[in-house]
Amino acid sequence: MFLRSSLGRIQRLTQRHITASAAASEMSDSLRSTLVSNDYRTVECNIAAQSELHEGKFYTIPPDVKKQVFSGGGFPKQFENQLKTFTETCLMIRQPALQLIQYIQNTDFSKPTARYVIYGENGVGKSLVLAHVIHYGYQNDFVLVHVPWVPNWMKRPKEIANAAQEGFIDLPFDAAAWLLHFKNHNSKLLEKLNLKTSKDYVWSKRESTPAGSTLLELVEHGIARIKFASGTIMNLLEELKLHATASRCKVMVAIDGYNAFFHPETRILTDNKQRVSPDRITLTQPFLNITKYDWINGVCVLVVDKIGMTEGFMESYMPRYLLGRAGFEHLDPFVPIHIQNYNDKEFHSCIQYYLDRHWIQKRPDGFEEQLKHMSNKNPYSVMQLTRSL
Repeated sequence: MFLRSSLGRIQRLTQRHITASAAASEMSDSLRSTLVSNDYRTVECNIAAQSELHEGKFYTIPPDVKKQVFSGGGFPKQFENQLKTFTETCLMIRQPALQLIQYIQNTDFSKPTARYVIYGENGVGKSLVLAHVIHYGYQNDFVLVHVPWVPNWMKRPKEIANAAQEGFIDLPFDAAAWLLHFKNHNSKLLEKLNLKTSKDYVWSKRESTPAGSTLLELVEHGIARIKFASGTIMNLLEELKLHATASRCKVMVAIDGYNAFFHPETRILTDNKQRVSPDRITLTQPFLNITKYDWINGVCVLVVDKIGMTEGFMESYMPRYLLGRAGFEHLDPFVPIHIQNYNDKEFHSCIQYYLDRHWIQKRPDGFEEQLKHMSNKNPYSVMQLTRSL
């Protein structure tokens, strides 16, 4: 009798505990939903279908695409570290990106290549807008010619060597790394397009790439023989221009820190300890050539950035100042794309996303309004200020 009543009491207590736990869980979920709504995300990952309805929302880049397209660079370092913390890759759909993608969609590719120049203050998200456009190019079968950050070549080269052309400096390891980045981007598409070289390329008495070789074979030779990597890039980009002009492919050129090509000097020193100008670096000319408008079936999306300059050359973020006269005339005419701080909708969406990812764990009264004023809604400042919350 005592055993039976004890068992009944245990069952009632257990049932009461389960009911209380379920109620607490439901209350926790309800509280969570009031703190973090789902209107900051969209499931529309087809960039061509994104519109103003999706503005200010985050979309997700699949891990395999992120690995293929951005493993060689494309995201700022601190943003990349944040992605590891979040365990996912999400980009906000912003109005300048939508505008630029719409321009590209409406482009008449039978006309000379259009050039778009992205500019803005530090930390407003220029590189992430470029990343959004690159993802669009990847989804729509553009051959991607992407340079993640030109100033790395001009300030922190992996290794320098005297080029075969007198007075020039070669960056063989950086050139080979870029070819590998190009291959990761485009290997599947190039296999499908089956683009061939138009002429023989002789590298030495014993080495050559015969006419009719695939562009992948040309790229792989440059990766394997880094001594010829810079020359391979020059020939590869010229071949891409020829194929695009012949309507065999579409090419998207995306270069971050493009103004570094026109900076008065680099941090590379000659044997005589004199600073080398960018026009004496072998990697400069190929990328200047492909950003000319003497070819069709292409689009150039270029970012100019104050951070790409050295001390004494950071007074303005305007393209005319950062490019200098030579750079401005090289690109003229171009379409300017101005990136600004978050608007109120984007700022609120960013806060919601940070709450969801537990980047923000404390939410004192009025913190969002205070954060808005402290950061001036600058995306980078928002990221930095919320690290301690």
